[in-house]
Amino acid sequence: MRHPGPQTPPSLDAVIVGAGVVGAACAYYATRAGLSVAVVDRGPVAGGTTGAGEGNLLVSDKEAGPELDLARLSIRLWRELAEALPPEDAIEYEPKGGLVIAPDETALHALHAFARGQRRAGVTAHEVPADALHALEPHLAPGLAGGVHYPADAQVQPARAAAALLRAARRAGALLRLGEEVTAVLTGPGGAVRGVRTARGDLHAPAVVNAAGTWGGRFAALAGTHLPVLPRRGFVLVTEPLPPGTVRHKVYAADYVTDVASDSAALQSSAVVESTPAGPVLIGATRERVGFDRTLSTPALRRLAAQATALFPALADVHAIRAYCGFRPYLPDHLPAVGPDPRVPGLHHACGHEGAGIGLAPATGLLVTAALTGAPPPLDPGPFRPDRFPPPDGPPPQAPPPRASPPQAGPPPPDGAS
Repeated sequence: MRHPGPQTPPSLDAVIVGAGVVGAACAYYATRAGLSVAVVDRGPVAGGTTGAGEGNLLVSDKEAGPELDLARLSIRLWRELAEALPPEDAIEYEPKGGLVIAPDETALHALHAFARGQRRAGVTAHEVPADALHALEPHLAPGLAGGVHYPADAQVQPARAAAALLRAARRAGALLRLGEEVTAVLTGPGGAVRGVRTARGDLHAPAVVNAAGTWGGRFAALAGTHLPVLPRRGFVLVTEPLPPGTVRHKVYAADYVTDVASDSAALQSSAVVESTPAGPVLIGATRERVGFDRTLSTPALRRLAAQATALFPALADVHAIRAYCGFRPYLPDHLPAVGPDPRVPGLHHACGHEGAGIGLAPATGLLVTAALTGAPPPLDPGPFRPDRFPPPDGPPPQAPPPRASPPQAGPPPPDGAS
């Protein structure tokens, strides 16, 4: 009996490298546009930053500008996805809204000025006086100066969202190749990409999408170009399940916005407190650039706990049952790299979203798909050009190879944690 020889891979329009939520969104919108794609990842679905995310869909932390434009488009797209995906692909979409808290008058003045700029850009932001805070969040600490309520802020369960988008893409014909590391980017005449090489063979396509998240800089180097993506570590505390309504919104202190925009490599933390459908409360968020060091930081966790209980004193008597960490893909100007790379024809980037990748994934997928198909982009892609960074003085740094499991300290969050 003769055994069939190796099958020739089907003709592809694009290979997407990365099975996190950004790569999944690129695959979803590309297949909806009629493109034939393959998604390749050395690990499982959502095995990197996505699997360690909280699922934030935020406009509240973004000042008026390109990232806010991307976020507003994505918020609308996430709502559409929550309605369009079948029930078995529920992404735990929660339009819970966000509440940003100012502890004193100085912080409140700055928060109101920030919100005014956002409102001019089209964001709905309601100022909340001190005596109205407890109507929104009954368990908040007394003595806070006020806040701003953002009805558009929402949340999804990120691993479920990535899996749902990939299942939809597969139903439309996409290939999914997990546990398969890309070892080379294939090129043709003039250096144009022609696909990728893995241990299982070559995948040929005239376009390759770098959706490798924190390892996006490493993949860019593999393709012969430069993208200064660095890991920015963050920890999240997970509490025991609490009664519904303990925390009603995504609640965070106003200094979180400053931390997000900071270029500091040192440890920064500001309380972000939110409930999940399963009952546990998530407490973030820290930021620090320590490479790919996964060591559990007790000082970081203590600082998170202290800041969370300052907002919600009742949390002081609640048990934290686990902590986990992830690495945000940081770029120096805090904007993602999205779109074609003119230095390597056929190479597209969709990475560098830092802590906003889940929230910005659908709009990123639409932008990448527009570039792949030649369709008009949904918004100006200019600010996200991948070649906007100057070349390094020496060879680009090589990050250690990613692990196949989600980066975390302790078990992953339970189903229902975001």
